[in-house]
Order: sequence, then structure tokens, then C-alpha cells
Amino acid sequence: MRKHSLSLVTMLLAVILFAACGAQKRPTTGGGSSANTGAAVNEGPTASQWKNGLKGKWVLKSVEREDIPASYTIKNILDEAPVECFIGSVWNLPGGNQKGSITFNTSGTLCANGAVRNILWSVFDGKSIGEHPQFQFKKIYAGEKAQNVISGYRLDLSFSDGQSLVMRMPIPLDNGTGNLVFNFSKIQ
Repeated sequence: MRKHSLSLVTMLLAVILFAACGAQKRPTTGGGSSANTGAAVNEGPTASQWKNGLKGKWVLKSVEREDIPASYTIKNILDEAPVECFIGSVWNLPGGNQKGSITFNTSGTLCANGAVRNILWSVFDGKSIGEHPQFQFKKIYAGEKAQNVISGYRLDLSFSDGQSLVMRMPIPLDNGTGNLVFNFSKIQ
């Protein structure tokens, strides 16, 4: 009986541990991460939990404008292409060394259907500077070494339940900041 009880307790603890490892969600009100300071940083998943929760393949389903006037034109994002070229792109974020890729799957005048951008990704832990964790990556082109690439990108991590993922890209405006909201679905 004692062995049976010990096994049951061990299994229960393992389930609780695995459930706690995935990034679930953090409250967001828009406006980027600059407004998230103080006690709010202690809410939500840690950078390590986000990193574990991001692993896998994600397809970008939509990009929405948040607090960006309709008259404001966004010519391209991530120094790559117009927003519409990213819709349907597959973001491969494997574990291990955090080398991944973004594969474009949209045809269009300025879109590179089938193009693959190799990336090195991680989760920035902004706790020490009063910010929530952020997804960060840098593009690695053929022949380049990651340590020689000094520019990259950060997106605010807003929500993940293991099957869907929301990241926000702050867009500086004349009077404040808006966001492009990236909505992903997990495919693997």
C-alpha cells in the first residue's frame, strides 16, 4: 500500500511539474512593454517558461494593428517585407541551440514565396530592467556567424496556451506607440 501511495504522489508531482513548465499567458493592455514595470513584471511566466513554451513550429495566421491609425503606412516589418508577406509564414523554433528559421509561403509583388531566413532565437529576460520577457532573434545569412551579427529584433510575448501564440511588435508613432499583433497557431 505504501509503495502504491508513493507512486501516486510521484505521478501527481510529475503532472504538476510538467503543467507548470509551459508558458500560459500574461495580462496585456497593449502599448508595448515600456509600460510594464514594477510589480507587473512578477506576473506571468518566466523567461525560461516562455522559452519552453515557444519550442515547435508555428504558422503566422494574422497580423492586426493595435492603436495604429488606419492612415499610418507600414511599408515593411523586420527589415524584410510588407506585413502581408508574413501571413502564412512558418516559424520553426526548435529547442537545443535555438537555431531556427522563418519560411515565407505567400506570393505577391514584394513577397519571396519559399524563401527561408535562418535565425538564432532566444527569450530576453527583462526582469532586471523592469520588463516582461521578450522573444528576440537575429537573422543569419549564408556565410555569417551568429556572434558577428550585431542587430536583431524583439517582440513582446503576450499569450500562449501551447496551441496559439500572440506576440506584439511595438511601432513608434508621432504621438506614442502602437503595436502589430502577431497571431500564431502551432503546427508541430
